Formats: sequence, structure tokens, C-alpha cells
Amino acid sequence: MASISPQPAGSSPSPVVDEKQTAYMEVAKVQASSDIESQIPAEFEAEYEERKRLGFVRYTALNVYRRLFSFIFICNAIAFIIIMYKGPSSMALVSASSVNLMVCGLCRNPTCVNMVYRIFTSVPKSAPIRIRRIACKVFHIGGFHSGSGIAAVVWYIGFSGVYTAQWTASPVNIVILVLVWTVLAFLLSIVFVAYPIFRAKRHDYFELTHRFSNWIILVLFWGVILVMSSQAANMGIFLVNAPAFWVLIVITVATVWPWMQLRKVEVVPEHLSDHAVRLHFKHTPIKFGKGLMIASHPLKDWHAFATFTDKFDTPGSEFSCLVSKAGDWTKKTINEKPTQLWKKGVPTYGFGYVMRVFHRIICVTTGSGIGPCLSFIESDQAPKMRVIWQTRNALKTYGERTLELVKRMDENPVILDTSVLGRVDMVPIILRLFKEFDAEAVCVISNAKVTKDVVYALELRGVPAYGPLFDS
Repeated sequence: MASISPQPAGSSPSPVVDEKQTAYMEVAKVQASSDIESQIPAEFEAEYEERKRLGFVRYTALNVYRRLFSFIFICNAIAFIIIMYKGPSSMALVSASSVNLMVCGLCRNPTCVNMVYRIFTSVPKSAPIRIRRIACKVFHIGGFHSGSGIAAVVWYIGFSGVYTAQWTASPVNIVILVLVWTVLAFLLSIVFVAYPIFRAKRHDYFELTHRFSNWIILVLFWGVILVMSSQAANMGIFLVNAPAFWVLIVITVATVWPWMQLRKVEVVPEHLSDHAVRLHFKHTPIKFGKGLMIASHPLKDWHAFATFTDKFDTPGSEFSCLVSKAGDWTKKTINEKPTQLWKKGVPTYGFGYVMRVFHRIICVTTGSGIGPCLSFIESDQAPKMRVIWQTRNALKTYGERTLELVKRMDENPVILDTSVLGRVDMVPIILRLFKEFDAEAVCVISNAKVTKDVVYALELRGVPAYGPLFDS
């Protein structure tokens, strides 16, 4: 299958490229002038002085992700008090663990995630700004995922201890005991590899351990429940009355369903540069703000990419995603330009979709983060926006076609060329543009460090800023 040419046929690349590159560089130079600090509106500095004393606690230690995580533990603490008051039993403890596992799994199920996003972002733009700013924080749903996952392990440790303490020797009980402690070993392995430092440095190991351990735990958990029920006078009545049984059915369906939609789909690669490739898909229509999970092999590492429509510049294709060099898989994809890839589940709403609750935003991004931003070009529900994009030689790296799509979001985007200017502090530029454009929020899409730093700096100055952080 032939690759798509990065430039329309019959174009005259050299003069056009040079002219446009010069224009973008001039914009960058103006926006990144040395006296930009003096142009920061005074009210933002006043907000900064008031907020910085408790800023770390409010915007880092107690950010929305951690508050959702804590909320899960408060709910579990209440359940713990109730169970202890009634008298702890092994079935009550294993049921509490299974409920938390169900919540943990549903928070990563594409269908459930789409439903949650649709509910929270159904808030009309006419609603008070405070309500809309709260609703759009639904992208921190990862706090529920990790909080319920850790709570499930804690409950299961309690179950393992109680069951072992009450254990009496018999052939069936030996099987149950082995299953119980094997499940616990796999649960602990998932917690270990999910630790942020390990996950960041060994992401492939994290993903493979996470996936296969989940499958093994699900099978073993079924074994624990079924073998325990075999000791009851009536196995059917025991299962019907056991909450863990019904919860396991939900978990099983939620786990299997995305894999039932596993398909190998055709891909048309468009070479942009040695640093980036644009992948075109046509197997399904796509909606604003959705992403896709793709892989070269169904049982190896999967990668999530935000998508954007192809209807403006690539007839015959439904949507695209930008892949830039950031690791072994992306490097291989850029070099080999695959014509087929695996996909699973359904396209899932992501961070960009929550911005639909606003009228006007500032979209801030670096490098290939422009890919998720391009989702905004498709929908009438997308807010009006100004774009600030810091990257290395945008035209050479991502091509003229990409720049034309960027201009569909903002006719006069601020593009900061790091090959000319070096890395520029974007916060002063964002603040000035936020005031001039009368924006309601700032959307930041970059790597973890830049996103965290920029969002924090803006929040300290009273500017509502949002960006997907670790495990959002």
C-alpha cells in the first residue's frame, strides 16, 4: 500500500516552505521577546502572591486525582467500620475486594469511560462557569482506578489473613488456600509495577505484567469462589447469595468485551519526517475528542493515540493520528511505516473532549501534542481557541499539511521554534493571550513534566488550567 505524499501533488515545496517557515519564525520571535515578563498583566501576579503559600497543598498534594483517590478510601473506610461492627467474615472481605476490583476495571473499560465522559460533559455552555470547570475534571477518573485498585488489594490481604486463620486441613481447603495466596501474589505484583518510578522507566514490563496478571487473577478468583461454593450445602444458592459472584460476572464481561472487538485494520502511513509519521485509518468513523488503542502485535504493548478527522485534507480516509519518536515502538513505526495494525475496543473519549464545555480556550502544546489538539477541527461543539505550539521546526518536522490543519483551529497560531529560540517559558505568553482572548480556560497537552509545571504555574495565578497528568 502506497504512502500518502506529505505535500499535495503539483505543489512547489521550496519557495512556499521557506516563506511560511520565515513567517512562523517571525511570530515566534515577537511572542518570545526578551521583555515579555514586563507584559504580564498585574492582576495575575497579585493572584500568584496570594496563592503560592498554600499552592503546593492545594494544586499538587491535594489535586483532583489525589482527592478522588482519597474519596475511594473514605468510602472503603466506612465499609470497613460496618463490616467490623457486624463481625468480619471471609466472604464479606472477599466481596469488598471484588467490588473494588470491579470499579477499578470499569474505570478503564472504553464503553464505561465513554458513558462517564458523556454524562459529565453534558453540562451546557450556558451553565455557571464554576460548574463547567468542575465537570471537565472528569478526565482525572484515573484517581478512581488506582484508588479502588489499592483498596482491593488491602481488602484481599485482610481476606487472606482471616481465611488462613480460620483454615482447617482438608484436600479442598488446601486447594483454596493455594489459590488465595496465589491471587494475592499477582495482586501485589501489579501494585509493584504500577509504582510511578518503575512504570516510567519500565513501561513495557508494567503493561505486560498489568495485563496478564489481571487475566490470571480473574481466572484464579473464579477458582476461589467456585471451590468455596462447592463446600456449601447448595452450591447454586451459595453463589446467588454471594456478591462476589455477581461482581465477577461484571468484571469478566468488562475484561473480555474490548478483546472481542480485536481487529487488524489497514493503515496508510504518511511520512512527515524522520521524527514523525501520520497514520490514516478508514475502518470506522471517528468523533471529536476520541482516541484509539493500536499495537503491532495483539499480546504486546498497546499505545493510545488521539485522533482527528481526515475530511479536510485526505478524502477516502476517516481519521488520522500523529506518531512522533518517543520510544522503541514509535521509532519502529516511523521507520517501517506499517500498512496494518491491530486495534481493540472502541474509540474512547479523552482529555480533549472535556474542553467542549467552554466557549473560549487557550490550547497549549509541545511537539506531537499538537495531534490531540487537532481533534478540535472537526466539531461544532469545540470551543473557539488560540493555539500556542512550541516545537522544533514545525514545518520541517510535521509538514505543511499539519500546519494548515493547525490554522483551522487558530488562523494566527503562536508557533515557537525551539531550533531558533531554544525552549521558551510559555507561561507569560499564555497569561497575556488568556487576557486578550477573554478565555475561560487553558488546555495543556505536553509531556508529563511540562504539563505539570505549566498547569501549576497557571493555577497559582488563578487561571483555570487543565492537562492530563500521570494516570489521568
